Amino acid sequence: MNVVAIIPARYASTRLPGKPLLNATGKHLIQHVWEQVRAARCVGRVMIATDDERIAAAVRSFGGEAWMTRPEHPSGTDRVAEVARAIGGRDEDIVLNVQGDEPEIEPAYLDRLVKRLEREADCPAATLACPFPPADAQAQPGAAVPHDPADPNCVKVVLNRAGRALYFSRALIPYPREKEAAGERAGWLLHLGAYAYRRAFLLELAGWPPSPLEQVERLEQLRVLEHGCGMAVELVERAVAGIDTAADYDQFVARWRRVAVGSEK
Repeated sequence: MNVVAIIPARYASTRLPGKPLLNATGKHLIQHVWEQVRAARCVGRVMIATDDERIAAAVRSFGGEAWMTRPEHPSGTDRVAEVARAIGGRDEDIVLNVQGDEPEIEPAYLDRLVKRLEREADCPAATLACPFPPADAQAQPGAAVPHDPADPNCVKVVLNRAGRALYFSRALIPYPREKEAAGERAGWLLHLGAYAYRRAFLLELAGWPPSPLEQVERLEQLRVLEHGCGMAVELVERAVAGIDTAADYDQFVARWRRVAVGSEK
């Protein structure tokens, strides 16, 4: 079974335009993501799918493989599917969709994600989640990055007893009706930006129009659930920080510099 990782990257981010090209670390943000994905043992090929020649040129500058896509895709999944269709493959091959703003994604988590999909033969898709770190967690290198469950940029997921997604939301789910439950952080799960799809299902998924809930929440994974399809959720130990805002990027740069300084000692 072949595994290809495709990283969607567009220039026109609503909250942080030009995000993939940010380079305060000396490397473009998209290069950090590419390096993490390449380190996953299961991945045989890594590609960046973009509709912007500036991003493609940056990818080529660090030796990555860029693929130009149509500009009108409604989601990253649709952009990934265009590339997966173009490069061919077998129905049972696995396509990893790793969001282009996840520079600290753990390679081992991607390996676990692929293995989870391989184990669940009746499931067409899988993704990652983890418990929210304690509110007082310290964002030191190797430690969980703090997240606020009430932050709509932090996507929450609730699971059924089989470990599959019931729903994803930017809202606080489950909602703690009693204050005591909120004090225990209610068992909230943070969704992490990586997906694994069986290739045949991904191509079918991309043929469906954006679903109503997907459009309301602006969460592409809801298209899978609204069509009654299963999505397995692999629970991992540590939160990683996606880059949604300029402040997120500044915090990533600070963490990266601490690691760089530590490695020089």
